[in-house]
Amino acid sequence: MKTRAWFPAFARGLSGWTGRASTFALAVGLVVAWALTGPIFGYSDTWQLVINTATTVVTFLMVFLIQNTQNRDTQAMHIKLDEIIRATQGSHNAILDLEEMDEEELAAQHARYLALAEQAREALKRGGQDVDCPELEAVREGLRKAG
Repeated sequence: MKTRAWFPAFARGLSGWTGRASTFALAVGLVVAWALTGPIFGYSDTWQLVINTATTVVTFLMVFLIQNTQNRDTQAMHIKLDEIIRATQGSHNAILDLEEMDEEELAAQHARYLALAEQAREALKRGGQDVDCPELEAVREGLRKAG
């Protein structure tokens, strides 16, 4: 059996726990309790420092937790989309790894799909349909004519 690294499992569990309504209610309760103790401590600098330090530390740690969760979710979404592209008859497998392309390559792909969308709108204006799957070469040719 394959063992998993400890941090992804920890981050997944903690992000699940921190996203619950009960955890939010607990945080609100702590802030209310802190505010109610203000008169007891005379609204001192130490009293203020307690909440400032606690919220700063929690925020600092949550940034890394959220980034880990977002990275994992984004990677999973890319894999799922790549599988849909790969498995769809007539799709262009050259776009499977768009997230790995540099800015110029991304701009070129974007221009191709903008041209494809424009061709589809023109076809609709002429009474045609926009449900075909043209080859990218036809899109490139349209770009050459337009540019």
